[in-house]
Amino acid sequence: MKIADLAGQRVALWGWGREGRAAYTALRARLPEQALTLFCSEAEVADAAASHDPLLVIEHAATGERLGAFDVVVKSPGISPNKPEALEAASRGTRFIGGTALWFGERADAAGDVANAICITGTKGKSTTSSLLAHLLRASGLRTALAGNIGLPLLELLDEDADAWAIELSSYQTRDVAASGARPRIAIVTNLHPEHLDWHGSETRYVEDKLALVTEAHPHIAVLNAADPRLAALVLPGSEIRWYGDTRGWHLRGDALYRGDAFVMQTESMPLPGWHNRSNLCAVLTALDAFGLDAAALAPHAATFQPLPNRLQPIGTRDGILYVNDSISTTPMATLAALSLYRDRPVALLVGGHDRGLPWDDFAHAMHAQAPRAIVTMGQNGPRIRALLEPVAAQAGFALSSATDLADAMAQARDALPDGGVVLLSPGAPSFGVYRDYVARGRHFAELAGFDPEMISGISGMGIV
Repeated sequence: MKIADLAGQRVALWGWGREGRAAYTALRARLPEQALTLFCSEAEVADAAASHDPLLVIEHAATGERLGAFDVVVKSPGISPNKPEALEAASRGTRFIGGTALWFGERADAAGDVANAICITGTKGKSTTSSLLAHLLRASGLRTALAGNIGLPLLELLDEDADAWAIELSSYQTRDVAASGARPRIAIVTNLHPEHLDWHGSETRYVEDKLALVTEAHPHIAVLNAADPRLAALVLPGSEIRWYGDTRGWHLRGDALYRGDAFVMQTESMPLPGWHNRSNLCAVLTALDAFGLDAAALAPHAATFQPLPNRLQPIGTRDGILYVNDSISTTPMATLAALSLYRDRPVALLVGGHDRGLPWDDFAHAMHAQAPRAIVTMGQNGPRIRALLEPVAAQAGFALSSATDLADAMAQARDALPDGGVVLLSPGAPSFGVYRDYVARGRHFAELAGFDPEMISGISGMGIV
């Protein structure tokens, strides 16, 4: 679908965050005479009204009946199509799309291809993979865009040109690529674990939505992690599959990086903390090969990559305690990966936050063999996590306590490490309800530890370079 296809239709926007504003700007630029309706929160009405657009009607009651009065609703990614009002409107014939669909529709050639688009998704690792991919594409001399879910809406770059596009997509956006009718050149899927169940409605639907990037958008080449059981089982007619994570392609043997049977280099000095992050390098190198570049020659440039903040970010040592900010961790599996990085040191782990209903049973079971010195639970799902861990703590012998907030949790963590160690913030849960986002949570952690919260900086390299 191209924006021009919306001319003369009844069109609404739903959401006035950055994605919503980008969609409005793109629609107004392409369709200056098109009447539009915006559904937004009451708090956003004044900002939207500042556009002084006589063809924009602003409402804050997005009921199923009102949404159902439109042919097309361009919704922001955070708004679930499974909301009752969205389902009611869809039953009346309303089509819901996102800004990602509009961008791909505008970029597709006559055959429906977006030949320089490399899409990246996965439960964890997609931001690091996207940023590292952009870094190495730029090292090859290509003018490269880094955009999407990483923090820069694609529609903000609608009229910009690049040799290559590294596009991060959340599970909220993957179906938009298929809905656009466009076909990306390459799509990477890093891994699959349950997440965002409140948005998707179930784990099954989450997996279906996530995999829509490769099962429905039909990229020319799908780059898949052979070490992930669900990905390893995929069959994708119409797409070439290139595997990483086993001997068929790029993979790790300890810290050694191999392409097939050929040793390429050691990775222990790379600024990629944790084995899982070095696995992301394998995904990137596989995509570079698929893009027609010499991935082996580009691999050493990973040494100059700037790690992303809030992702296993050491923020400093005070009184013998290293403080590590992994605020981006929003699943129990991510917390386990973080914990494994410090398995040889005394660790006080801070877990808990907004409760999205994710199961913590596997995490609790892993604590029999992978327990830190202490675990402090907090947040909405803290009591549920503690209840699962109590019988394990008694058997495995680690300290278990509950905190009222992050400051209390950090005080308890410090008390658990009288001889020094690591205080690890890896919550395994979102920050909703207490913080604006995971960045604000990470900044507060840095401040409470006695460090400058400004070090919790934004992601560098977004846009076109």
